Amino acid sequence: MGTIKAEKTVTGWAARDSSGVLSPYTYTLRETGPEDVYIKVTCCGVCHTDIHQVKNDLGMSNYPMVPGHEVVGEVMEVGSEVTKFKVGDIVGAGCIVGSCQQCKPCKSENEQYCNKKIWSYNDVYTDQKPTQGGFAEAMVVDQKFVVHIPEGMGAEQAAPLLCAGVTIYSPLKHFGLMQSGLKGAILGLGGVGHMGVKLAKAMGHHVTVVSSSDKKREEALAHLGADDYLVSSDSAKMQEQFDSFDYIIDTIPVFHPLEPYLSLLKLDGKLILMGVINTPLQFVSPMVMLGRKCITGSFIGSIKETEEMLEFCKEKKLSSTIETVKLDYINTALERLEKNDVRYRFVVDVVGSKLT
Repeated sequence: MGTIKAEKTVTGWAARDSSGVLSPYTYTLRETGPEDVYIKVTCCGVCHTDIHQVKNDLGMSNYPMVPGHEVVGEVMEVGSEVTKFKVGDIVGAGCIVGSCQQCKPCKSENEQYCNKKIWSYNDVYTDQKPTQGGFAEAMVVDQKFVVHIPEGMGAEQAAPLLCAGVTIYSPLKHFGLMQSGLKGAILGLGGVGHMGVKLAKAMGHHVTVVSSSDKKREEALAHLGADDYLVSSDSAKMQEQFDSFDYIIDTIPVFHPLEPYLSLLKLDGKLILMGVINTPLQFVSPMVMLGRKCITGSFIGSIKETEEMLEFCKEKKLSSTIETVKLDYINTALERLEKNDVRYRFVVDVVGSKLT
């Protein structure tokens, strides 16, 4: 299909200020360019980062802002140069909708680390118009930042994989942690953490969930399939696990001490930070030095990794544990998410919602 010349008026739910309260908002999408895909949004996952953005926790928010970066929908139109997709395809779009395509990260298929990346919302596109996310009826996205959803995978199940799923998969792949037999820990059992348990178990790892209380023990062991459960305040049990983990994936999105977890790592063990935290973290250097341990971070994943992760989840029959809501419930959902009151990812049924 050729280039669509007309801009389109759509409705989404937007925050107007740092209160973070969302309400209906009508705006225009750019015209579908030669390499663009026009997507009718079916559903969109709700990430903790959405709270940071709508409440301006990082001091970089622009309003009105339509959040949502775990988007699944149906292709309704394609530009004249689109080769990867056709009308009717079920596709996904994640956190990034553009990059420079010239820098080292872009050329090495690590475009999520491009210094000129364009976020799916709360950013400015190349046409100087604000980007808006998936809590809306439609999006226009460059084909390079769109992925096929595997046949047979439900839209609601696929949505959280586009951020939470690939956020776990990417560091496990990059740091050579995909082989079976490793011992890993997942710190925090939220939207990202629960996918960490599922993906690591599917790779053949011994997986321990580390949490601040005992309340998620049964869920972690009986339902998610974790091998062990550790309460971080239980110093005796923590001591028993000293020097035993190949890696710890830290998904906690608020300030917390690192020393208790560094002590759990083996020689050359890795503490991989994933939570977006706007206050400095601290540790004493001997905790790292006396074991050649590594504190590192990882940010979502590339389009290539997203495609690989989706196929891995299909092959292993992995799915997200979700609670589906309508858009008129989104403010309550954000409040509950902030209190960690969700099992384990909200997904907005956009196509089934009343938008106005």
